[in-house]
Amino acid sequence: MKKIIPTKDVEVCGDPRDEPLIRVGANQAVESAVIYLVEVASGKEWPTPGKTPELDNEKCRFEPQVQVIAAGPLDVVNSDPVLHNTHGYYGKRTAFNLALPNEGQRIPVELPRTGTVRIDCDAHGWMEGWIFVVDNPYYAVTGPDGKYSITDVPPGQYKLVAVQPFIGPTEMSVSVEGGKATTLDIELKKK
Repeated sequence: MKKIIPTKDVEVCGDPRDEPLIRVGANQAVESAVIYLVEVASGKEWPTPGKTPELDNEKCRFEPQVQVIAAGPLDVVNSDPVLHNTHGYYGKRTAFNLALPNEGQRIPVELPRTGTVRIDCDAHGWMEGWIFVVDNPYYAVTGPDGKYSITDVPPGQYKLVAVQPFIGPTEMSVSVEGGKATTLDIELKKK
């Protein structure tokens, strides 16, 4: 657990609270872990672009806290009536650094390359989020039951990565046969 003690803007950010670093459900199921295949050479296309993915500052939390997107546009939004300074990093390198002083403000940014983008708020140090920028549409985010599904994977041998931000990545090989579902249980361990 991480103790969150809002020190400013408490009318929006709320009272002190405990937040889990890892959301664990029944049978040790991990929620909001990202599962993706690496370097899939061919297969299904990305879904037709619809609404641009969003990262929202809402009640001094990032919504969603964890998401997966294709390299490209992202809208950073402030739904709160207080200043947020949303800062995204590829490793130690700044991907974007945006002052959003107004409620309802929306600023488009580009995440041009694959990788993990850690998000924080320079105005509210407890806020943290994660964006996983991937190069193919073969990914999933685990639900509260820890389950996930990646569909229409071409037959072959792949590297699968499972990552939960506070545990780090777990890599493994997976073999996919045509016309058959592949079941894979993944154990996430802190390294």
